Amino acid sequence: MAAKRKAAPKKPGTKKRRGVKITPTELSAVELGVTEPPESTQALAEQVRSDGGLVLACYREPLGGHHILLVTLPIEKVAPTPFQRDVSDAHVRKLTHAMDKTKRFLDPIITVRDRDQYFTPNGNHRLTALRELGARAVVALLVPESAVAYQILALNIEKAHNLRERALEVVRMYRDLAGFSKEREPHYELEFEEPALVTLGFAYEKRGRLAGGAYHPALRKVDHFIDEPLVEAQGERERRADLVLGLDDAVNAAVQKLKERGLTSPYLKSFVVARVNPLRFIKGDLPTFDELLATMTKRAKGLNAEKIRSEDLARSGGAPDEDG
Repeated sequence: MAAKRKAAPKKPGTKKRRGVKITPTELSAVELGVTEPPESTQALAEQVRSDGGLVLACYREPLGGHHILLVTLPIEKVAPTPFQRDVSDAHVRKLTHAMDKTKRFLDPIITVRDRDQYFTPNGNHRLTALRELGARAVVALLVPESAVAYQILALNIEKAHNLRERALEVVRMYRDLAGFSKEREPHYELEFEEPALVTLGFAYEKRGRLAGGAYHPALRKVDHFIDEPLVEAQGERERRADLVLGLDDAVNAAVQKLKERGLTSPYLKSFVVARVNPLRFIKGDLPTFDELLATMTKRAKGLNAEKIRSEDLARSGGAPDEDG
């Protein structure tokens, strides 16, 4: 009987995550340094110099072995990507105070070059803080492949997104990609995170104070990526967003009835949504997106406020309603 072959020992600290397929390059720490970058990277380095910047180094990152430039750039040449979330004033204020105390800028932003400008998909808060402090230049990691900008947003963890910020960022990215990409929605699963965020993003555009958090748990169970190019799928996303807004109208009307009865709670909207949501009682196949929204809207319109007691509200949980 042949002896069993021993499996190769795992490297310390490694862990296999579900869905992760990458096999890192075998380049050593010394080999990550670049002595002769490829012509395309050399051309990009020359563009940096012509734009008034300076290339400090060229290296290969340790996962895919892709070439990256460490550069300095004139701050007026750098802007946020047009599809990312707005800056948080509180976060910028915290950064400016930290930079003022350390008297150092130690965390380079990430940039890509588009025509004669540099966009940062990860670093807008740091860039804004530098501007407020009066800096003339910024240190950046310049990624040669501009298409990676959409994927880099997944690495942006400097401030946790709330649902509204995430959804609006996704829909801005969606519209931008729809202008030139022929790929179908499922191709952008990493960038969009989940289908419900796309639908909610279109809904938030039409109603900024939508309490999307009340509907998100139900939507994520029945919403799916549309197997069509973005420019064609966009109309369906708009339609689904309108269904969400129709449900929101019905829920708001039900909430108003409860208020008129003197019932008050920071969870009124969440209570109504939970009351009209049938998913917790369904054991088999889930309804379609349209079926669920139609059922919930009908139930919200038919909610009998006279049968709701204050103790029913007291037993409800969850986060307070977003839109006050």
